[in-house]
Amino acid sequence: MIEINLIPDVKQELISAQRVRSTVISIAIVAGIAAVGVMVLLAIYVFGAQQLRSTLADNSIKSENEKLSKVADLGDALTIQNQLTKLSELHDSKKIDSRLFDVLSAIVPPAPNNVAISKIAVDAETSTITIDAQADNGFPALEVFRKTVAATKFEYSDAENKRQSVQLADNISDTNRSYGEDSSGKKVLRFTMSFTYPEALFARSSLTAAIVGPTRTNVTDSFVGVPSSLFTQRAADTEGEGN
Repeated sequence: MIEINLIPDVKQELISAQRVRSTVISIAIVAGIAAVGVMVLLAIYVFGAQQLRSTLADNSIKSENEKLSKVADLGDALTIQNQLTKLSELHDSKKIDSRLFDVLSAIVPPAPNNVAISKIAVDAETSTITIDAQADNGFPALEVFRKTVAATKFEYSDAENKRQSVQLADNISDTNRSYGEDSSGKKVLRFTMSFTYPEALFARSSLTAAIVGPTRTNVTDSFVGVPSSLFTQRAADTEGEGN
């Protein structure tokens, strides 16, 4: 059997190009339709499904809010619950102010240079202790008291159970020196002494604490009493004044 191709080569190339063009157009049309379909689905999701989810969430919030609003004393219950969660933190941050009496017992020198305290104040913001006191032995007693405070240390165990030792007092100063008469009419030297204390002194995290003075040691948190002789009424003014 003999076949004779009567179509020229140019015509064949044209037919092939038309086929390719038709294929490309078909693919483009399908891709366009798919893209339009995707856009439609996205629009439905954005303007339909999301709006529906938002509406359902709002309705759920309103419903739960209505349920909570019907609970009696809800505000008080929530306040108490919040406070309960803070109890541990508040407990750890509390100061052991009772150590102040152990400090006084350790720093007041013995007779004849004993000092009677009429007023004491603690400023937690500046970490300062201020003592108004009077001494029978005058300026020698004041000097001994000052040196005793300077030589006293605070020892404690930290969170890692390591023993620490720090100076009890820094920036020691004595002011307002003057003579006065105590309740028995005896002439005494009145003065005000102040010093800054370490933060660990009143911290609850300072364990097995002890005030170590040059003449005595008081173990804080276990010392049961403070001598009443440490405290007295402030002496009255006299004509003589100290410098």
